[in-house]
Amino acid sequence: MIYEKHIFVCTNQRPEGAPRQSCGEDQMKLVKRFKELIKENKLRTKVRAQRAGCFDLCEHGPMVAVYPDGVFYKGVTLEDVDTIVKEHIVGGKPVESLQLKSKQG
Repeated sequence: MIYEKHIFVCTNQRPEGAPRQSCGEDQMKLVKRFKELIKENKLRTKVRAQRAGCFDLCEHGPMVAVYPDGVFYKGVTLEDVDTIVKEHIVGGKPVESLQLKSKQG
């Protein structure tokens, strides 16, 4: 495996009036913050963060997935990015309070 962890941030945008909402307006800010923290923590050779398409979990967004762990985070804010990197990516323990436990809806 090339990376120990791969972080995917949903950046899918739906048109106004679509039956389902987009994950949020600021997903690219989340991607940028993940990349900043990966660099600050000297993890660039071990961890990759990037944008992703729709996870089909729009009602819970903004969504972030961490692989190979298979952990999905819901309603992620910029402040949550710091917590996810500190506790999960660096510390090895997923952030329970932000996790989407199973596909709902």
